[in-house]
Amino acid sequence: MNLLVLIRANLHRRPTRTYLTLFSVLVAFLLFTILRTMAVWFEGAGGGAGADRLVITAKYSIIELLPISQRRQIEGIDGVEAITHLTWFGGNYQDPRNFFPKFPVEPRAYFDMYAELAIDPAQLDAFANTRTGAVASLDMMEDYGWKIGDKIPIDADIYPMRDGNRLWEFDLVGAYGSKTDESVQSALLFHYDFFDEARAYGQGGVGWWTVRIDAPDRAPEIASVIDAQFENSMNPTKTATEDEFFRAFAAQVGDIGLMANGILGAVFFSILLLTANTMRQALVERVPELGVLKTLGFSNAKVALLVLGESVTLCVLGGVLGVGLTWLAAPQLSAFMEAANIGALVISGSTIGLGIGGAALLGVVVGAQPAWYANRLPIAEALRRS
Repeated sequence: MNLLVLIRANLHRRPTRTYLTLFSVLVAFLLFTILRTMAVWFEGAGGGAGADRLVITAKYSIIELLPISQRRQIEGIDGVEAITHLTWFGGNYQDPRNFFPKFPVEPRAYFDMYAELAIDPAQLDAFANTRTGAVASLDMMEDYGWKIGDKIPIDADIYPMRDGNRLWEFDLVGAYGSKTDESVQSALLFHYDFFDEARAYGQGGVGWWTVRIDAPDRAPEIASVIDAQFENSMNPTKTATEDEFFRAFAAQVGDIGLMANGILGAVFFSILLLTANTMRQALVERVPELGVLKTLGFSNAKVALLVLGESVTLCVLGGVLGVGLTWLAAPQLSAFMEAANIGALVISGSTIGLGIGGAALLGVVVGAQPAWYANRLPIAEALRRS
Protein backbone atom coordinates (compact mmCIF):
# COMPACT_ATOMS: atom_id res chain seq x y z
CA MET A 1 0.00 0.00 0.00
CA ASN A 2 1.25 3.47 -0.85
CA LEU A 3 2.65 5.33 2.16
CA LEU A 4 1.20 8.64 0.97
CA VAL A 5 -2.29 7.14 0.96
CA LEU A 6 -1.80 5.90 4.52
CA ILE A 7 -0.41 9.27 5.67
CA ARG A 8 -3.41 11.07 4.21
CA ALA A 9 -5.87 8.63 5.77
CA ASN A 10 -4.23 8.84 9.18
CA LEU A 11 -4.19 12.64 9.18
CA HIS A 12 -7.93 12.62 8.45
CA ARG A 13 -8.64 10.21 11.29
CA ARG A 14 -9.27 13.14 13.65
CA PRO A 15 -9.90 16.00 11.19
CA THR A 16 -10.73 18.63 13.83
CA ARG A 17 -7.51 17.98 15.72
CA THR A 18 -5.48 17.86 12.53
CA TYR A 19 -6.88 21.09 11.12
CA LEU A 20 -6.48 22.97 14.38
CA THR A 21 -2.84 21.86 14.56
CA LEU A 22 -2.37 22.76 10.91
CA PHE A 23 -3.82 26.22 11.55
CA SER A 24 -1.44 26.73 14.49
CA VAL A 25 1.57 25.82 12.34
CA LEU A 26 0.25 28.10 9.57
CA VAL A 27 0.03 31.07 11.95
CA ALA A 28 3.51 30.36 13.31
CA PHE A 29 5.09 30.45 9.86
CA LEU A 30 3.02 33.44 8.79
CA LEU A 31 4.50 35.30 11.78
CA PHE A 32 7.94 33.94 10.94
CA THR A 33 7.80 35.24 7.38
CA ILE A 34 6.59 38.70 8.36
CA LEU A 35 8.99 39.16 11.28
CA ARG A 36 11.96 37.74 9.40
CA THR A 37 11.25 40.02 6.43
CA MET A 38 11.04 43.03 8.75
CA ALA A 39 14.30 42.05 10.44
CA VAL A 40 16.04 41.70 7.06
CA TRP A 41 14.72 45.13 6.04
CA PHE A 42 16.11 46.77 9.17
CA GLU A 43 19.41 44.92 8.83
CA GLY A 44 19.64 46.21 5.27
CA ALA A 45 18.50 49.76 6.02
CA GLY A 46 20.46 52.15 3.89
CA GLY A 47 21.14 49.56 1.21
CA GLY A 48 20.61 52.22 -1.44
CA ALA A 49 23.00 54.69 0.19
CA GLY A 50 25.64 56.42 -1.90
CA ALA A 51 29.05 54.77 -1.59
CA ASP A 52 30.75 58.15 -1.97
CA ARG A 53 28.80 59.97 0.77
CA LEU A 54 29.61 60.45 4.44
CA VAL A 55 27.27 61.67 7.16
CA ILE A 56 28.57 63.82 10.02
CA THR A 57 26.54 63.94 13.23
CA ALA A 58 27.12 65.17 16.77
CA LYS A 59 29.40 62.72 18.56
CA TYR A 60 27.18 61.88 21.51
CA SER A 61 23.63 62.19 20.19
CA ILE A 62 22.01 62.56 16.82
CA ILE A 63 19.47 65.00 18.29
CA GLU A 64 22.20 67.54 19.10
CA LEU A 65 22.55 70.32 16.53
CA LEU A 66 25.83 71.14 14.86
CA PRO A 67 26.82 74.76 14.14
CA ILE A 68 26.56 75.80 10.52
CA SER A 69 29.95 77.47 10.95
CA GLN A 70 31.55 74.01 10.61
CA ARG A 71 30.93 74.14 6.88
CA ARG A 72 34.12 76.05 5.98
CA GLN A 73 36.33 73.67 7.95
CA ILE A 74 34.73 70.58 6.43
CA GLU A 75 34.92 72.00 2.90
CA GLY A 76 38.66 72.55 3.35
CA ILE A 77 39.42 68.90 4.11
CA ASP A 78 41.21 67.01 1.35
CA GLY A 79 38.88 64.63 -0.46
CA VAL A 80 35.63 66.50 0.29
CA GLU A 81 34.01 67.49 -3.00
CA ALA A 82 30.58 68.77 -1.90
CA ILE A 83 28.64 69.39 1.28
CA THR A 84 25.05 69.98 2.38
CA HIS A 85 23.01 69.54 5.52
CA LEU A 86 19.66 68.24 6.76
CA THR A 87 17.71 68.70 9.99
CA TRP A 88 14.94 66.50 11.34
CA PHE A 89 11.81 68.65 11.57
CA GLY A 90 9.15 66.25 12.83
CA GLY A 91 5.60 67.56 12.80
CA ASN A 92 2.31 66.19 11.50
CA TYR A 93 0.28 66.73 8.35
CA GLN A 94 -3.43 66.96 9.29
CA ASP A 95 -3.28 63.73 11.34
CA PRO A 96 -0.47 62.06 13.34
CA ARG A 97 -1.01 58.93 11.25
CA ASN A 98 0.09 60.83 8.14
CA PHE A 99 3.74 60.37 8.95
CA PHE A 100 6.51 61.22 6.51
CA PRO A 101 9.99 62.71 6.96
CA LYS A 102 10.33 66.49 6.67
CA PHE A 103 13.68 68.23 6.22
CA PRO A 104 14.77 71.84 5.82
CA VAL A 105 17.48 71.77 3.16
CA GLU A 106 19.57 73.93 0.84
CA PRO A 107 17.64 73.40 -2.42
CA ARG A 108 20.44 73.38 -5.00
CA ALA A 109 23.07 71.79 -2.76
CA TYR A 110 20.66 69.02 -1.75
CA PHE A 111 19.78 67.97 -5.31
CA ASP A 112 23.41 68.28 -6.33
CA MET A 113 24.37 65.91 -3.51
CA TYR A 114 21.65 63.38 -4.32
CA ALA A 115 22.18 63.21 -8.04
CA GLU A 116 20.00 60.08 -8.26
CA LEU A 117 16.95 62.28 -7.67
CA ALA A 118 15.19 63.83 -10.66
CA ILE A 119 13.49 67.23 -10.52
CA ASP A 120 12.46 69.63 -13.26
CA PRO A 121 15.05 72.47 -13.46
CA ALA A 122 12.29 75.09 -13.48
CA GLN A 123 10.81 73.60 -10.31
CA LEU A 124 14.23 73.52 -8.68
CA ASP A 125 14.63 77.21 -9.53
CA ALA A 126 11.24 77.92 -7.99
CA PHE A 127 12.23 75.97 -4.89
CA ALA A 128 15.49 77.88 -4.54
CA ASN A 129 13.83 81.27 -5.07
CA THR A 130 10.67 80.82 -3.00
CA ARG A 131 11.20 81.53 0.70
CA THR A 132 8.30 79.32 1.80
CA GLY A 133 8.77 76.86 -1.07
CA ALA A 134 8.71 73.09 -0.65
CA VAL A 135 8.98 70.01 -2.86
CA ALA A 136 7.70 66.48 -2.29
CA SER A 137 8.24 63.09 -3.87
CA LEU A 138 5.95 61.99 -6.68
CA ASP A 139 4.65 59.17 -4.48
CA MET A 140 3.59 61.66 -1.82
CA MET A 141 1.90 63.85 -4.42
CA GLU A 142 -0.18 60.84 -5.45
CA ASP A 143 -0.85 59.54 -1.93
CA TYR A 144 -2.07 62.85 -0.54
CA GLY A 145 -3.62 64.26 -3.70
CA TRP A 146 -1.26 67.26 -3.73
CA LYS A 147 -0.62 69.43 -6.76
CA ILE A 148 1.78 72.23 -7.55
CA GLY A 149 0.56 75.47 -5.95
CA ASP A 150 -1.00 73.83 -2.89
CA LYS A 151 -0.23 75.08 0.60
CA ILE A 152 0.97 72.27 2.86
CA PRO A 153 0.24 72.87 6.57
CA ILE A 154 2.50 71.11 9.09
CA ASP A 155 1.76 71.13 12.81
CA ALA A 156 5.18 71.30 14.49
CA ASP A 157 6.02 69.12 17.47
CA ILE A 158 9.71 70.07 17.79
CA TYR A 159 10.15 73.52 16.30
CA PRO A 160 7.49 76.18 16.99
CA MET A 161 7.76 79.51 15.20
CA ARG A 162 9.14 82.65 16.85
CA ASP A 163 5.65 83.98 17.56
CA GLY A 164 4.65 80.73 19.29
CA ASN A 165 2.58 79.51 16.38
CA ARG A 166 3.06 75.79 15.67
CA LEU A 167 1.40 75.75 12.26
CA TRP A 168 3.94 76.06 9.46
CA GLU A 169 2.65 76.54 5.91
CA PHE A 170 4.70 75.71 2.84
CA ASP A 171 4.02 76.46 -0.82
CA LEU A 172 4.38 73.33 -2.93
CA VAL A 173 6.43 74.38 -5.94
CA GLY A 174 7.76 71.09 -7.27
CA ALA A 175 7.99 67.31 -7.14
CA TYR A 176 10.91 64.95 -7.48
CA GLY A 177 11.36 61.33 -8.44
CA SER A 178 14.15 58.92 -9.29
CA LYS A 179 16.39 58.88 -12.33
CA THR A 180 16.28 55.07 -12.18
CA ASP A 181 13.50 52.55 -11.59
CA GLU A 182 14.41 52.35 -7.90
CA SER A 183 12.11 53.95 -5.35
CA VAL A 184 13.26 57.00 -3.41
CA GLN A 185 12.79 57.98 0.20
CA SER A 186 9.65 60.08 0.31
CA ALA A 187 10.11 63.35 2.21
CA LEU A 188 8.84 66.90 2.25
CA LEU A 189 11.78 69.23 1.63
CA PHE A 190 11.56 72.93 2.39
CA HIS A 191 13.86 75.95 2.47
CA TYR A 192 16.40 75.97 5.31
CA ASP A 193 16.76 79.77 5.27
CA PHE A 194 13.04 80.19 5.96
CA PHE A 195 13.13 77.54 8.66
CA ASP A 196 16.19 79.04 10.37
CA GLU A 197 14.74 82.55 10.41
CA ALA A 198 11.28 81.52 11.60
CA ARG A 199 12.00 78.89 14.27
CA ALA A 200 11.87 79.85 17.92
CA TYR A 201 15.25 78.40 18.86
CA GLY A 202 18.29 76.64 17.41
CA GLN A 203 19.22 79.32 14.87
CA GLY A 204 22.44 78.54 13.05
CA GLY A 205 22.23 74.83 13.84
CA VAL A 206 21.84 71.83 11.52
CA GLY A 207 20.98 68.23 12.25
CA TRP A 208 23.79 66.61 10.29
CA TRP A 209 26.14 67.18 7.40
CA THR A 210 26.33 65.07 4.28
CA VAL A 211 29.52 65.25 2.24
CA ARG A 212 30.51 63.71 -1.07
CA ILE A 213 34.08 62.44 -1.22
CA ASP A 214 36.37 61.90 -4.17
CA ALA A 215 36.93 58.17 -3.62
CA PRO A 216 34.76 55.69 -1.65
CA ASP A 217 37.83 53.71 -0.55
CA ARG A 218 39.08 56.81 1.26
CA ALA A 219 35.97 56.97 3.46
CA PRO A 220 37.63 55.76 6.71
CA GLU A 221 40.58 58.11 6.21
CA ILE A 222 38.46 61.19 5.47
CA ALA A 223 36.03 60.37 8.30
CA SER A 224 38.93 60.24 10.75
CA VAL A 225 40.28 63.58 9.56
CA ILE A 226 36.85 65.23 9.90
CA ASP A 227 36.35 63.94 13.44
CA ALA A 228 39.89 64.92 14.44
CA GLN A 229 39.16 68.44 13.19
CA PHE A 230 36.44 68.89 15.83
CA GLU A 231 37.69 66.55 18.56
CA ASN A 232 38.58 69.33 20.99
CA SER A 233 35.83 71.76 19.98
CA MET A 234 32.51 72.47 21.67
CA ASN A 235 30.85 70.33 19.00
CA PRO A 236 32.76 67.06 18.45
CA THR A 237 31.51 64.92 15.58
CA LYS A 238 31.05 61.32 14.57
CA THR A 239 31.43 60.57 10.86
CA ALA A 240 30.25 57.42 9.13
CA THR A 241 29.31 56.27 5.68
CA GLU A 242 25.74 56.95 4.65
CA ASP A 243 24.99 53.23 4.88
CA GLU A 244 26.26 53.06 8.48
CA PHE A 245 24.28 56.18 9.36
CA PHE A 246 21.00 54.70 8.11
CA ARG A 247 21.66 51.48 9.99
CA ALA A 248 22.29 53.41 13.20
CA PHE A 249 19.17 55.48 12.61
CA ALA A 250 17.07 52.33 12.15
CA ALA A 251 18.65 50.78 15.24
CA GLN A 252 17.10 53.52 17.37
CA VAL A 253 13.83 51.66 17.01
CA GLY A 254 15.51 48.76 18.81
CA ASP A 255 17.25 45.52 17.92
CA ILE A 256 14.57 44.31 15.54
CA GLY A 257 16.40 41.06 14.87
CA LEU A 258 16.61 40.24 18.58
CA MET A 259 12.95 41.13 19.18
CA ALA A 260 11.84 39.06 16.17
CA ASN A 261 13.90 36.07 17.32
CA GLY A 262 12.49 36.34 20.83
CA ILE A 263 8.90 36.37 19.59
CA LEU A 264 9.54 33.54 17.15
CA GLY A 265 11.31 31.49 19.81
CA ALA A 266 8.26 31.68 22.07
CA VAL A 267 5.88 30.90 19.20
CA PHE A 268 7.86 27.93 17.94
CA PHE A 269 8.33 26.49 21.42
CA SER A 270 4.54 26.53 21.83
CA ILE A 271 4.02 25.01 18.39
CA LEU A 272 6.62 22.34 19.15
CA LEU A 273 4.74 21.27 22.29
CA LEU A 274 1.36 21.41 20.55
CA THR A 275 2.43 19.40 17.51
CA ALA A 276 4.37 16.90 19.62
CA ASN A 277 1.27 16.31 21.74
CA THR A 278 -0.84 15.83 18.60
CA MET A 279 1.55 13.22 17.23
CA ARG A 280 1.78 11.44 20.58
CA GLN A 281 -2.01 11.16 20.81
CA ALA A 282 -2.23 9.93 17.23
CA LEU A 283 0.40 7.27 17.94
CA VAL A 284 -1.28 6.03 21.13
CA GLU A 285 -4.60 5.64 19.31
CA ARG A 286 -3.01 3.63 16.49
CA VAL A 287 -0.65 1.27 18.28
CA PRO A 288 -2.76 -1.80 17.42
CA GLU A 289 -2.93 -0.75 13.78
CA LEU A 290 0.86 -0.44 13.66
CA GLY A 291 1.02 -4.04 14.92
CA VAL A 292 -1.35 -5.13 12.15
CA LEU A 293 0.79 -3.33 9.54
CA LYS A 294 3.89 -5.13 10.78
CA THR A 295 1.97 -8.42 10.70
CA LEU A 296 1.04 -7.73 7.07
CA GLY A 297 4.71 -7.36 6.17
CA PHE A 298 5.54 -3.72 6.77
CA SER A 299 9.09 -3.48 8.05
CA ASN A 300 9.96 -1.60 11.23
CA ALA A 301 11.65 1.11 9.14
CA LYS A 302 8.60 1.52 6.91
CA VAL A 303 6.26 1.87 9.88
CA ALA A 304 8.62 4.42 11.44
CA LEU A 305 8.75 6.29 8.12
CA LEU A 306 4.96 6.35 8.04
CA VAL A 307 4.79 7.98 11.48
CA LEU A 308 7.56 10.43 10.66
CA GLY A 309 5.94 11.22 7.31
CA GLU A 310 2.69 12.24 9.02
CA SER A 311 4.56 14.71 11.23
CA VAL A 312 6.62 16.15 8.39
CA THR A 313 3.59 16.41 6.08
CA LEU A 314 1.55 18.24 8.70
CA CYS A 315 4.33 20.74 9.48
CA VAL A 316 5.45 21.31 5.90
CA LEU A 317 1.87 21.84 4.72
CA GLY A 318 1.32 24.37 7.53
CA GLY A 319 4.62 26.07 6.73
CA VAL A 320 3.90 26.30 3.00
CA LEU A 321 0.43 27.72 3.66
CA GLY A 322 1.78 30.25 6.18
CA VAL A 323 4.58 31.44 3.89
CA GLY A 324 2.26 31.39 0.89
CA LEU A 325 -0.41 33.51 2.58
CA THR A 326 2.22 36.05 3.60
CA TRP A 327 3.54 36.16 0.04
CA LEU A 328 0.01 36.70 -1.30
CA ALA A 329 -0.60 39.46 1.25
CA ALA A 330 2.80 41.09 0.60
CA PRO A 331 1.48 43.70 -1.89
CA GLN A 332 -1.09 44.95 0.64
CA LEU A 333 1.45 44.95 3.49
CA SER A 334 3.97 46.70 1.26
CA ALA A 335 1.43 49.37 0.28
CA PHE A 336 0.73 50.01 3.97
CA MET A 337 4.44 50.33 4.79
CA GLU A 338 5.10 52.61 1.82
CA ALA A 339 2.16 54.80 2.84
CA ALA A 340 3.88 55.17 6.21
CA ASN A 341 7.16 55.88 4.38
CA ILE A 342 8.85 52.90 6.00
CA GLY A 343 9.74 51.20 2.76
CA ALA A 344 8.55 48.35 0.59
CA LEU A 345 8.04 44.88 2.08
CA VAL A 346 9.94 42.43 -0.09
CA ILE A 347 9.86 38.75 0.87
CA SER A 348 13.14 37.30 -0.31
CA GLY A 349 13.67 33.82 -1.68
CA SER A 350 15.99 33.05 1.22
CA THR A 351 13.21 33.87 3.72
CA ILE A 352 10.78 31.60 1.86
CA GLY A 353 13.36 28.82 1.73
CA LEU A 354 14.21 29.27 5.40
CA GLY A 355 10.52 29.11 6.32
CA ILE A 356 9.81 25.92 4.40
CA GLY A 357 13.07 24.35 5.55
CA GLY A 358 12.22 25.28 9.13
CA ALA A 359 8.81 23.63 8.77
CA ALA A 360 10.40 20.41 7.54
CA LEU A 361 12.90 20.49 10.42
CA LEU A 362 10.05 21.05 12.90
CA GLY A 363 8.29 18.01 11.46
CA VAL A 364 11.39 15.85 11.86
CA VAL A 365 11.97 17.01 15.44
CA VAL A 366 8.34 16.44 16.42
CA GLY A 367 8.08 13.08 14.66
CA ALA A 368 11.45 11.62 15.64
CA GLN A 369 10.43 10.21 19.03
CA PRO A 370 7.10 8.70 17.86
CA ALA A 371 8.87 7.21 14.82
CA TRP A 372 11.59 5.71 17.03
CA TYR A 373 8.90 4.20 19.28
CA ALA A 374 7.01 2.78 16.29
CA ASN A 375 10.22 1.28 14.93
CA ARG A 376 10.93 -0.61 18.17
CA LEU A 377 7.33 -1.60 18.92
CA PRO A 378 6.98 -5.42 19.11
CA ILE A 379 4.04 -6.90 17.19
CA ALA A 380 2.77 -8.88 20.17
CA GLU A 381 2.73 -5.85 22.46
CA ALA A 382 0.99 -3.75 19.83
CA LEU A 383 -1.75 -6.36 19.26
CA ARG A 384 -2.33 -6.82 22.99
CA ARG A 385 -3.53 -3.16 23.12
CA SER A 386 -6.28 -3.74 20.62
